[in-house]
Amino acid sequence: MISEIIKNRRSVFPVQYNNQPISEEEIQKIVGAANWAPTHRKTEPWRFKIFHSETARKKLADFLGKTYKDIVENPSEFKQQKIEEKPMQSACVIAICMQRDPKESVPEWEEIAATSMAVQNMWLTAHDMKIGGYWSSPPLKDHLHNLVALNKGESCLGFFYMGKYDENLSEGQRKTSIGEKTTWV
Repeated sequence: MISEIIKNRRSVFPVQYNNQPISEEEIQKIVGAANWAPTHRKTEPWRFKIFHSETARKKLADFLGKTYKDIVENPSEFKQQKIEEKPMQSACVIAICMQRDPKESVPEWEEIAATSMAVQNMWLTAHDMKIGGYWSSPPLKDHLHNLVALNKGESCLGFFYMGKYDENLSEGQRKTSIGEKTTWV
């Protein structure tokens, strides 16, 4: 039931992933779910750059590590190592990109919201398939154009790390009830 999938979805981090591969078919199913996100004026702004093979993930890891070292005033070797480990601990990393409508027929925040809903569809689908996911939006995302071509008006909103996992996920919690966040008018 969809309400249970929503309630039980968790962030699962690269350090929690086992070494089981995610097939191309599984990735296609996950990104296919993204394509059904709501989108104002049917702009469908979501774009994805998939780093699936070990070679592609290594290329991303090296790029992120080097970029971190280049843009940070006093880079930490420990942090650089952690940045480089994440893609290699993952079975797949998807760069989450947003293509701005060239006509700017809708506000940019709506394009970002639509892309976020596409990612939520991916996340829920992955969770249902017992594939963990984690959306990270480090400042390094703003440099992705130096690794892969982005179209004019396209920007990276972050990276979606994915991997299969063995452990049981913790039960979800919220600080306050929905009643405390709702006003009936």
